Amino acid sequence: MKSRGRGDRQRVRGRWGFASVIVTAPRGFWWLVVLVGLVSGLAGAGFVETLKLLTRVLGPGGFARPTHLVLIVAVGATIGLLTRVLGSPGDVELLIDNIHVSGGPADLRDLRSLIPISLLGISVGSAIGPEAPLVQTTGAVGSWIALRRRLSVSESRILTVTGMAAGFTVLFGAPLGSAVFALEILHRRGLEYYEALLPAGIGSLAGYVVYGLVTGLGFRPVWHFPEPHTVRFVDLGVGLAAGCAGALVAVAFIYAAQLFRWCFQALPPMLRPIVGGAALGGLAFATPYALTFGEGQVQVIATAKLVLATLLLAFIVKLVASSMIVSSGWRGGFIIPMFFLGAALGAAAHDVLGVDKVLAMAALMAAINAGVTKTPFGSTLVVAEMSGLRLLPPVLLASLVSLFLTSRVSMIHTQRDRAAELEPGPAPAPTDAPRSDGQPGVPPPPEGEAPTPPA
Repeated sequence: MKSRGRGDRQRVRGRWGFASVIVTAPRGFWWLVVLVGLVSGLAGAGFVETLKLLTRVLGPGGFARPTHLVLIVAVGATIGLLTRVLGSPGDVELLIDNIHVSGGPADLRDLRSLIPISLLGISVGSAIGPEAPLVQTTGAVGSWIALRRRLSVSESRILTVTGMAAGFTVLFGAPLGSAVFALEILHRRGLEYYEALLPAGIGSLAGYVVYGLVTGLGFRPVWHFPEPHTVRFVDLGVGLAAGCAGALVAVAFIYAAQLFRWCFQALPPMLRPIVGGAALGGLAFATPYALTFGEGQVQVIATAKLVLATLLLAFIVKLVASSMIVSSGWRGGFIIPMFFLGAALGAAAHDVLGVDKVLAMAALMAAINAGVTKTPFGSTLVVAEMSGLRLLPPVLLASLVSLFLTSRVSMIHTQRDRAAELEPGPAPAPTDAPRSDGQPGVPPPPEGEAPTPPA
């Protein structure tokens, strides 16, 4: 049978759309997918190991609280200076927009400032974590390889998502959840670039292998939660309640971040990270849970017996700290901080309502994160894989309820659907096009049709 050439592949794509990218991809494309997964996994592992080293030097564990406050302010000043000298480090919103429009970032220039800024801020105890800068870095790796190979927009998008999935896996240790998460986060209602699902899975597994080899952790989960009780039918009610509560917390976080962003806009750009660092260090005097992005703190909440007041204070302060610092010019992600909020609130619900602690924690962790990032399946799988739990039905229900209850608010404003890409034909006329009767706002009717009379 005669092999299909590149011109034939282009014609098939034009006829069948994006779904044919994988079907008609040459064999060499799959090697590129594996290459992106391995290189992104190595880059992610290097990022994580460097972060661990810097945390031992700058982290809150080695300083008295007043001394560490001074250090946080100094890091804030350094972040402002690096941003001024090296340029904007970009953010996840920009990455997602580039993926939709051109398949991925056009170059690696943002990484010059992103990597040092994020490493300094997170290692000193920032309330936001490495997930966003890590995924920006590994996504840029995939896009750069695609650019070097002069691939199409669709193929570039697939390699960028593959790199993102590998980066998530290095941090979460959850290959299936990371692959789905990397795809869901591009949209507000589910996974739409389905042609990238299999490459994302391959990239995740490649990153998982690198994660296990480099970190020395093998394939153990990140957290070790106590064994929950056997899931019962009534636990779906816990999932439903967790979805509603998680949606409220997600909305509170989104609006708090918008409020803080509006407040910081009144300050000069160089001053914003300094003020944000000072505020973060001040919150640490109320509770040590204000500092760090919460990965290690989730384990403490899951296994230690903390009083209700401590849990509620940690929840409130972490919500304020993470929404504030993400708006002040510091760079980091809010996924693991959302997991912390769910863990603290779930443990508090156990004390007050008597529900199973691990079930409440897992359901709220997934629900809050799904409400903020619009990733119900990815959040459910990541929480289950990171904690080694078998609680998928109620946790998935919590994530889906939270997703639909928060569908009108969004933290990542460049998330969008692909409906316009799937429907061939000319783009709709802009809303300010002249109407058939000479008035603005309605495009003229198609040729041969009578104009619709005004209301």
